[in-house]
Amino acid sequence: MPETANSVGSSGHKLAGKVAIVTGGASGIGEAAARLFVEQGASMVVIADIQDDLGNQVAASIGFHRCTYVHCDVANEDQIKILVNTTVNSHGKVDIMFSNAGILSPSDQTVLDLDISQFDRLFAVNARGMALCVKHAARAMMEGRVRGSIVCTGSVAATHGTPRRVDYTMSKHAVLGLVRAASLQLAAHGIRVNCVSPNALATPLTCASFGLETEDMQMLYAHNARLKGMVLTPKHVADAVLFLVSGDSEFVTGHDLVVDGSYIGG
Repeated sequence: MPETANSVGSSGHKLAGKVAIVTGGASGIGEAAARLFVEQGASMVVIADIQDDLGNQVAASIGFHRCTYVHCDVANEDQIKILVNTTVNSHGKVDIMFSNAGILSPSDQTVLDLDISQFDRLFAVNARGMALCVKHAARAMMEGRVRGSIVCTGSVAATHGTPRRVDYTMSKHAVLGLVRAASLQLAAHGIRVNCVSPNALATPLTCASFGLETEDMQMLYAHNARLKGMVLTPKHVADAVLFLVSGDSEFVTGHDLVVDGSYIGG
């Protein structure tokens, strides 16, 4: 029987022979996902990011025969098109798009002190960038007759109000809306679109934003979850993404998979 788009390969790996793109793949959740995809048999993982040194280091540590790095600002549609087209031209197809690239608000602004220039930059990455990744990955999948899987990184902020960083909260609501709409529109083509929504977690970018070390960042975020005895890590989120892009979820689309340890707002 020929292998379907979502079946497990003969190696027993969940992503045997798949070609994946991971935006924001140079660190944090994206890096963890890229490594996990390769462990699960992906034939090629293309990391897209603007952190060139880190991206090349990750690709080299995985092995250039299984992972490559491409500089890509997801807010720039031309760069997204080049990313997707280069992947198809080099590797024959795109099976998986993990649209993960995103940024935090540079300040704790509320709606009363909203800085619209900060708002515009954040939406360019977190909302427009997500939409562009879905658009061009879906087009490539349709043209290649691939029953692919697209996963977007959301946040617990996508379904809750927050007392600060209103622009970030709005952008993650937009991501969830994108997933719900795109999953309906692409279902007829066998393309699944889902969302993974983690609680706050320590990544290199969040730690740099707050000027804190990983352990201090984890302690700061510990009060955000009712589930005690463990700390949310990028690997936990990557495991959830693996479920959404693999055959384990082959009849799941339009779903927001929260990885939040029972979120406590605030």
